[in-house]
Amino acid sequence: MSHPDTLPLRYRLAVASRVLAAALGGYAVAAASTRLLSLTWPAPPTQAVMWASMLSFVIWAVAVLWVFATRSAWRAWWGLSAATGLVVLAEWLLRAGGWT
Repeated sequence: MSHPDTLPLRYRLAVASRVLAAALGGYAVAAASTRLLSLTWPAPPTQAVMWASMLSFVIWAVAVLWVFATRSAWRAWWGLSAATGLVVLAEWLLRAGGWT
């Protein structure tokens, strides 16, 4: 195994990008999912928020695992951005349709 100082800069930047994608992108998709699940969970509002918040930790963990399982950091960023965008769009459509 190589010494950490001998790893190419490109490799280190790719790993750093994945770490940021896992932390920031994972948080974004988990937070957006929490908002959507809070609206759609079949329970009183306080319980819906509680359950959605608990489930968001699972969503974030799955997002982190997915980020490191993808072929490239670019795909990780793209996938998390697309997932967050779809969840935000679904929430917006629910709110625009008067579902809340």
